[in-house]
Amino acid sequence: MSNVENYNIAWISTAATDYIAARAFLDEEHPALLSPRGKFDYTLGRIGSHNVVLISSLFQLKHDASLAAFIAQEMLHNFPNIRIGLMVGTGGGAPSKNHDIRFGDIVVGVPCNGRSGVLQYDFDQTIETQSCQPTGYLDQPPTVFRTAIAETKAQYENKGHNLDSEVRKILDKRPRLRKKYQRPDLATDRLYRSHIVHPQDNGSPCALSCGEDSSCLVVRRPRLECDGIPAIHYGLIASAHRLMNNASIRDKLADQMDILCFETEAAGLMNHYPFLVIRGICGYADSHNNEDWKGHAAMLAAAYAQDLLSRIPARLVEQEAKVISVLNGENHTGRIEFSGLNHGIQVGLNGDNYTGRIEFSGLNHAIQVQRNDGLESNGLGEVGGAEPIDSAFFVSSNIRGRPPVSMEGPKQGSTS
Repeated sequence: MSNVENYNIAWISTAATDYIAARAFLDEEHPALLSPRGKFDYTLGRIGSHNVVLISSLFQLKHDASLAAFIAQEMLHNFPNIRIGLMVGTGGGAPSKNHDIRFGDIVVGVPCNGRSGVLQYDFDQTIETQSCQPTGYLDQPPTVFRTAIAETKAQYENKGHNLDSEVRKILDKRPRLRKKYQRPDLATDRLYRSHIVHPQDNGSPCALSCGEDSSCLVVRRPRLECDGIPAIHYGLIASAHRLMNNASIRDKLADQMDILCFETEAAGLMNHYPFLVIRGICGYADSHNNEDWKGHAAMLAAAYAQDLLSRIPARLVEQEAKVISVLNGENHTGRIEFSGLNHGIQVGLNGDNYTGRIEFSGLNHAIQVQRNDGLESNGLGEVGGAEPIDSAFFVSSNIRGRPPVSMEGPKQGSTS
């Protein structure tokens, strides 16, 4: 049986389709391990230089978000050396004038416009008010992921990518998967105008119920090979306990928040896990359900995740804190990075021995420290002029008779 201590990367896929796609992209499979509680099926393997654990649930909960949180908790219980993780699957795209998102494209949840890469929102309140009602943000992906994403993005823009051909190679090796996971006919990628709503309780195809001409469809130019197929989009993913299926509200939220994708799983990981969320687009978050692209979109998302992991040196993963240590509040060091003026942050301390660093550019950064003994400290940091984002600034603050605390910022779980 495999040694669980050897695995430090988690890959969560709550749906069977996503799990099968993820498993297909392992470079090597290791002996199987069944969860001691019998609720999950773990697949162990290697991607590049990394030992990765894939997890699939043997049951379903009411909400995908609840299932995702339960899976993460169980995985960390059985694999205590996990340091970083991915949540890879499918979602509904939010095409807009700024983002030409289509079926099969990939959305990577990364920080943008001062926000984390994944937003949790209250679905019911959002539908009622027709404006986004945020309830939380997922911690930004670990530095090791953000660095790899930047490198991958630059290479894709310069030389293109081979994600589609990598999927074809997998399907050539496993012809049984072709029917469900190969690229569907491009004619099935229909983006309906926002006012066109599929009749409720109508199981007939959209082409019959909703039409397929320019009066009901958004006319889009054909994609050229030089555009990149699939296209990779980087930005905000919105997550709630129910999947967005209202095109008008989808468009309003995309315009308000620059949301690229809607899904229902990542909300379960809010503010707890240093995970990267990757989604293959198989729908448009509207009333027009389309199952044709689900398998292929899952494959493309898995292909991107594999390519990303293969670019990360194993030593950089080992430098990340164990997720279970971060969740338990054990002492660790890390960084908070931001830029601009007048930033207020609050940092939680779980013990007397704490070291960290805060990195920023700009002036007048208010800092509040909350200790687990109830004592508080407030400090004000200044830099004489704008500094590069990677410059370091050390803050000392006196805590009611206690020695000064040298701060660098907690690695995970801080808010800015």
